[in-house]
Amino acid sequence: MTVTTYLVYLLIAVPLTIWVARTLSRNGRIFLVDVFHGNAEFADAVNRLLVVGFYLINLGFVTLFLRSGRPVLDASGVFEQLSVKLGIVMLVLGVVHLTNVWIFNKIRTRSRLDSMTRPPVPPNDTVQPLTMTEQAARYGY
Repeated sequence: MTVTTYLVYLLIAVPLTIWVARTLSRNGRIFLVDVFHGNAEFADAVNRLLVVGFYLINLGFVTLFLRSGRPVLDASGVFEQLSVKLGIVMLVLGVVHLTNVWIFNKIRTRSRLDSMTRPPVPPNDTVQPLTMTEQAARYGY
């Protein structure tokens, strides 16, 4: 029964990880394009790199978490092991996703603040700095 538990776990956890990665990649593209100021090519490259990292982290975790501490003896044991293992895998998937969203939201907020500090149009003229003599005359040195 332990081997059956391993197989069922992998048959659920791996496709679940793939589905989550594809969903995040497809729906996150618009967000990344906004974060990178409309640079779709750069956003797509970052999106692909995020997907690779997501797969490495989550499939690595799924693989490491495969081993069971105790043998599974009956059908109820299979369900108990699967519920714990798959529940933890889903929590890890959610934490990784929320961490990515939080980081990119911080980048997005920062870039919006930076764009608000720049003037909307370049200045028409510049003011020349005062010479030492002009400063002394103006400020009474």
